[in-house]
Amino acid sequence: MSKVWLVTDSARGMGRDISAAVLARDDRLFAAARDPAQLDDLLARCGERVRAFALDVTDAAAAQAAVVAAIDAFGRIDVQVNNAVRGPKPRFPNA
Repeated sequence: MSKVWLVTDSARGMGRDISAAVLARDDRLFAAARDPAQLDDLLARCGERVRAFALDVTDAAAAQAAVVAAIDAFGRIDVQVNNAVRGPKPRFPNA
């Protein structure tokens, strides 16, 4: 049985890589991102297995709404990946 994943900050970086891996497994993805338009290619390619949701994780009500929307879309959440960073992005020297 396929799993249902909710991944925050899924439009770029590690979140995008996780999202691609989820879809490669034929699992279902509820992809949350500040700009869900950045997920249009996944929506076009994977159809009903992916849903995009606008989410700024600094907004607690929006985070709760994302969970509710994911359950409404797929009936459950099996795996949640909280990939989004709240606050300034870390800087890594020499990276």
